[in-house]
Order: sequence, then structure tokens, then C-alpha cells
Amino acid sequence: MNEVFLTRTGAFLPFAPVGNEEIEEVLGQVGGKASRARRLVLRSNGIQSRHYAIDRATGLPAMSNAQLTAAAIRALGPDIGDIDCLATGTSLPDQLMPNHAVMVHGELGWPALEVVSCAGICLAGTAALKHAWLSVRAGDARRAVATGSELASPILMARNFDAEVEHKVKELETRPEIAFEKDFLRWMLSDGAGAVLLEREPRGPLSLRIDWIELSSAAHRLPVCMYAGAEKNADESLTGWLSFEARDRHDLSVMAVKQDVRLLNDNIARAMRDSLEMLMQKRPLKVDDVDWFLPHLSSQYFAQAAVDGLAHAGLPIPRERWFTNLASKGNTGSASPYIMLDELFRSGRIERGHKLLMFVPESGRFSSGFVYMEAV
Repeated sequence: MNEVFLTRTGAFLPFAPVGNEEIEEVLGQVGGKASRARRLVLRSNGIQSRHYAIDRATGLPAMSNAQLTAAAIRALGPDIGDIDCLATGTSLPDQLMPNHAVMVHGELGWPALEVVSCAGICLAGTAALKHAWLSVRAGDARRAVATGSELASPILMARNFDAEVEHKVKELETRPEIAFEKDFLRWMLSDGAGAVLLEREPRGPLSLRIDWIELSSAAHRLPVCMYAGAEKNADESLTGWLSFEARDRHDLSVMAVKQDVRLLNDNIARAMRDSLEMLMQKRPLKVDDVDWFLPHLSSQYFAQAAVDGLAHAGLPIPRERWFTNLASKGNTGSASPYIMLDELFRSGRIERGHKLLMFVPESGRFSSGFVYMEAV
């Protein structure tokens, strides 16, 4: 097996940052009224600014997910050379078919190479990273690029929710929790993409040797929490959009991203604790083995759950060793770990011998991922 080194990082965030008071100027107001949930959600999640690929002049998306991803890859530099493997991860590709990776390949115009697309939510980008890492490690690829990207803003636009309000007023009035769950994510999600280059040898002033990547799912004991393209039934099962009667297939609310907020709050702390405990059983780390802890947090509200989970697992990493840019870059799902790593990698704060532990929890059905790297 080859050692694998992360030698470059890149990120792309579309247009100027959007502050909290500007969100509804970009996404619009549902029913022409300011959201009652906005301030509550923003106060909890701690996000101060984020980016949307929406042209303010027209109110329309200005870029596709594939274009966002290609822009992040180009940010790796024009001299990255030939690539043998491209692995992409995203929650919301531009279409069901063809897959996201081939569309990104088409945008780049690169020569023929292996392309792989990983589906999922926050963990999709980390799964793509693992595929690229394993390809270089096994010798199938000399150089690989992995990406995470999200284009959430088109489904967060008020016009999509206006149609739902018009057709489902009675349900929203009798079940206000449904309205909150669908409005909740409008203040949580945003757009962005990130990329990394993996090689067999270190290069330049700083490289990160990737020692291991762990992925794990808790779907055997927890129901679906975050979903799209489906409706949740009373028994916690999902009915996918293809199963709906023809007259319902044009209802955009079926395609909207939804979060079971109560289920999330009831289980996120346990999910984090269990995943960290499982990691420590397989990869016993000590506090001194982690100089930088990079947790992907969808909201600052869950930071304490991460603190408690680390302490329970016997890995109480002090907060001064944490790095996150949630407040300034927003929650970009599968792109967030890449965007976070890119900022730290370029900051000059990582020194030779520093060890990094990245933690990527996902609320879809409570999966988790960890990446452990050392600066060389």
C-alpha cells in the first residue's frame, strides 16, 4: 500500500457573502411575510454569513452544482497536472441522471479518467475522499481529486414554498410543526464547493499524510431524520417520489429537503457520543494525538454535544484546538469539511508534525465519518 498525501486544497463560494438580515432579500419571503422562525434558528446556529449561487438581479440560479464543483477544482491551481481519478460527493446533484461526477468531468474538459459519484448528505464528500484515498493507496491512481459540493439555494427560494402554502394551507394550520421543519432548513443551508488533490508523495511547503478514514452508519437503530424526494409516514418509513400518484408528482414539496427537528434534537448527542466511542475502540487516540480538531457542525447549537461526546469517549480535546468556519461560511453540507480544511490549510497555522482529526456527522440517518491526517 502507498502512503497518500493531500497536497492541495481548493474552495469556491459563489458571489458575495449574505448576512442574516439579507437572506430573505435573496431567497424571498414565503407568502410575502417575514419568517417567524428565522431569528430563532439563526440565534441557535450561530451562522453570520453564507453564500448563495443566486443572481440578485434576476432572482435565478447563476450556476449549476457541476459548475460550482468545477470552480473549486480549478482553485487547486492551473498546474495540478494529469489526474487519474475524480471522486465527487453531493446531496443535491443537478439531475438524477447522469451522475454528478461525469457532469463535473464534462465541465472541466479533462481527458478520460475514472469518475465516481457518491450520494448522501453531509458525509457524501467524505465518502468521495475515501474512494480517492483508497485509489491512490492501492496503486490504481497516481493522483486523484476528491470533492464535496452543495447547491441548496434553488430549493430554498420562497416561490417553492408559496406553492406549498397555497395547496396545503389546511395541513400547515393543523400541524404547525410541519411548517417549522420545512422553514427550518431555509436558515441552515447554503451553497459552496471544495476540492483536494491526493498524491503518492508530499509536495510543496505543506502536505497532509492521510493515515486513515472511518465511515459508519447508525441506520440499523435510528429512523430517517433528514430527507428529500420523499414523504415521511406515521411509522417513520419513507414513501419516495416515484411512488406518488401522477397528480402528486408535480408537487414541489415532495422534492423539498426536510428535517425532523425533534428527532434530531433527541438523538444527535447520543449519535455523536456513540460514533466517537466506536472510533476510540478501533483507533485509540489520546488528546496529545490531536493538534487540530475539525468538526463539521450544522449548527453551533450542537457544539456542546460534541464536547460531551469527546469527554465520554475519553478524548476531551480543548476548544482552543478546534477549528470551524461555520459562522462565516455557513453550512454547506458535504462541502463544509473541504471548505473548513481549505481555510486552515492556507492559514499558515498548521506546522510540521501537527495531527488533524476531522469529524463529519450526518443527520440523514445518523451516519458519521472521521479523517486522521499528519502534516509533513
